[in-house]
Amino acid sequence: MIKYPPRVNLARLPTPLTPLERFSAALGGPTIWVKRDETTGTEISGNKVRKLEYVIAQALAENCDTLVTCGGVQSNHCRATAVLGARLGLKVHLILRGNRPSVADGNLMLDYVAGARITYIPESQWATHEEVATQLQSNYSTSGDKAWVIPVGASDEIGLWGYIAACEELSEDFTQQGINPGYIVTATGSGGTQGGLVLGRELYGLDSEIVAINVCDDADWFERKIRRDLRLWKQRYNSQLDVDALPIRTIEGYVGPGYARAGPEVFDIICRLARAEGLFLDPVYTAKAFHGMVREIESGRLADTDHIVFIHTGGLFGVFPQKQYFEFP
Repeated sequence: MIKYPPRVNLARLPTPLTPLERFSAALGGPTIWVKRDETTGTEISGNKVRKLEYVIAQALAENCDTLVTCGGVQSNHCRATAVLGARLGLKVHLILRGNRPSVADGNLMLDYVAGARITYIPESQWATHEEVATQLQSNYSTSGDKAWVIPVGASDEIGLWGYIAACEELSEDFTQQGINPGYIVTATGSGGTQGGLVLGRELYGLDSEIVAINVCDDADWFERKIRRDLRLWKQRYNSQLDVDALPIRTIEGYVGPGYARAGPEVFDIICRLARAEGLFLDPVYTAKAFHGMVREIESGRLADTDHIVFIHTGGLFGVFPQKQYFEFP
């Protein structure tokens, strides 16, 4: 029996696991199943809330009344933190990478509507964001508040529990559906979802290989980041698991023009899947990863199985600020 740390129930769980029958048939490969984590909520939809359930629980246990976190201007994680903070009566201060746009759209609009305070850091100065977060924490302390700093994506040793728990769900899903997928595929941007799946696979004895498709950085970065998080998890929770032996597989080649920027093939896959299945992806995370998965299946590298699972990590609000890149007949 796995002993979980404190958790605040914030997500609508468990999420469904559903097959993409028409899309899979047209592709001619294994049956693709989608773990529908975009249904964890409406305004807090996606993978971020799974991690925040544990991270915010720790902040509350430390008697914090303020959450400080970081991300891109269209960060799903920052939007989820802003909304959850409002729901729980906590102050939220976001540190966003880039300049303030003339129009607040998508996730950023929801950040403002939810009442988050926002500090912008130009791209060229983003390396200082952790120092800025620490300074804000000190400033809040001076004013009588207690702030908890959440790293980008809530991707730390506490946040890993979100996708350890998701693997418990997946184990039950596979039993109910009578399947044994060869691969579980996810987008990876800050490593927390990928790292949690790596741990959860081992703890729940899943046969599926965890495969991540990076939307930024490179495989070496994710190897270092996730190894560090796994070691911190082992230390914090006194685990006897040999975390250094756990495989971390990141498939490169699908970042495109850069983080939060996508080529036409990404917008094309969004439309193809929406028209075939009524399922929507986003151009920052899920569509890049789904496109990469499809290409890997077509190449034969992920085709040696009857079933493959794709983790839909949400991000729908990120579609709207990039609407000009869609081509419609």
